Amino acid sequence: MLAHYGFTATLTARPGVGDQLVNLLLTGLDEGSPGASEHCVVYLVSRSASDPDLIHVTEGWTSEADHHRIFAGEAAQAIVARIAGLLAEEPRYTDHVPVLGKAAF
Repeated sequence: MLAHYGFTATLTARPGVGDQLVNLLLTGLDEGSPGASEHCVVYLVSRSASDPDLIHVTEGWTSEADHHRIFAGEAAQAIVARIAGLLAEEPRYTDHVPVLGKAAF
């Protein structure tokens, strides 16, 4: 499947809780979580090399509608609620339309 909608989120954790934030974001790949959906074709959690409390999430979805539908669900909302308590500031989002690329882990 190809991604037709995506975004990058930049999250700044409260000092010293970057590891907790990364671990929480990675639960998004667990069965029943948003990143495990067949409509999520890219879910990448990255960390700044110079600031352990600066985390980036890149997501690619089959469509914007699929993304919004999945994120309206209980599993996604539970993760979002837990994320809020770990943040030092509001996340910054950049939406994008994927063209093509590659990810291999």
